[in-house]
Amino acid sequence: MTGWEPLGEFLGEPLVEPVVAPGAAEAAPARAAFGLWRAAAEGRAAPTPLVFASPHSGRHYPDDMRAAATLDAHAIRRSEDALVDDLIAAAPGLGAALIAARYARAYIDLNREAFELDPGMFADELPDFARIRTARVAAGLGAIARVVSEGQEIYARKLTFAEARGRIDGAHRPYHAALEALIAEAHRAHGFAILVDWHSMPAAAGRLGGRERPCDFVLGDRYGAACAGLLTTRVERDLRAMGYSVARNTPYAGGYTTEHYGRPARRTHALQIEINRALYLDEANLTPTAGFEKLKADLERLTRALAGADWSALAAG
Repeated sequence: MTGWEPLGEFLGEPLVEPVVAPGAAEAAPARAAFGLWRAAAEGRAAPTPLVFASPHSGRHYPDDMRAAATLDAHAIRRSEDALVDDLIAAAPGLGAALIAARYARAYIDLNREAFELDPGMFADELPDFARIRTARVAAGLGAIARVVSEGQEIYARKLTFAEARGRIDGAHRPYHAALEALIAEAHRAHGFAILVDWHSMPAAAGRLGGRERPCDFVLGDRYGAACAGLLTTRVERDLRAMGYSVARNTPYAGGYTTEHYGRPARRTHALQIEINRALYLDEANLTPTAGFEKLKADLERLTRALAGADWSALAAG
C-alpha cells in the first residue's frame, strides 16, 4: 500500500449522509463524519432494538493530519479496525441500524471521551475540563492518539488545541449525536435498546492470557455492568456454535462507548465485540484474506439470529 488513498468504500452510499456540524472550527473535516444506515425508512419505527456501531473502521485522513504526521500512511493505517464496517454491512437489511466512522481512528478516536487529551501533544495549554489523567491518555491513545502500534509516534510537531477542537466538533460530536438518536429510536419502538460496538484486535492480542488456542472473539460487557448477562451469553453461545473460540472481557472489557451507553437499569444495553484480525485480514498489507467471506457470512448469521431473538426480558428491566 502506498500513499494516503483510501482503501475504498465497501458499504455503498448510506441512507443518511450527515453533514459536518455547523460552526465547527476551521480545522474540522470538510466532509461527512460518518455513514448511517437505518433498518427502516426514516420516520418509521425501528424494526428491532439493535444498533450496530463501527467507530474505528474509518479510513479517511484529512490534509491537516497528513501535513503534521511523521509516520507514513501505511504505518498509521495499522491502527484501523480495517474492513470491520464491511463485515457487518448486511446489518440494516437484517433489522439493525448501522453507524460507521468515516474518519480514521488515529485522526479522532470516537471510542474515547471527546476531551480525553494528552497535554504533552499540544503547544498550548488545554482547558481545565480536558481529561488528561486517564489510562488511555497515559498509553498515548486518547481521543487524538499520540502513537500507533509498537509505540510509534504519529506527529512531527505539537498540535494546537484549536486543531483538536476542530476534530471534536467536526467528527466526534456529530457521530455521538447520531448514535444517541439511533439508540433513542430503538428505545421508543421497543422499550429498550441493544448497542453492539464492533472492533477488531491484532492477532497477537488473541493469544494473551496463556491461551492454548488463540481467541477469535472477545466480548466486552464491562464485567456485566454494561448489559444484561443474557445478551453476552446469547452472543457467546451463537459464536461458539459456529466453531469460534470466545472470551469475555480479557483483554478488552469495553471502551468509552460501552461504558457511556451501557445502562441496563435504563434498558439500554451495550456490548463490545472484538474480532481477531487473523480470521479475515492480512495485517501486514491490510487486505482481506480467504477467510473474509466466511467470517462475513457468519456475522450475517449472528445478526439474523439476534434480530429474531426474543428479548422481552430486557423490556421488563
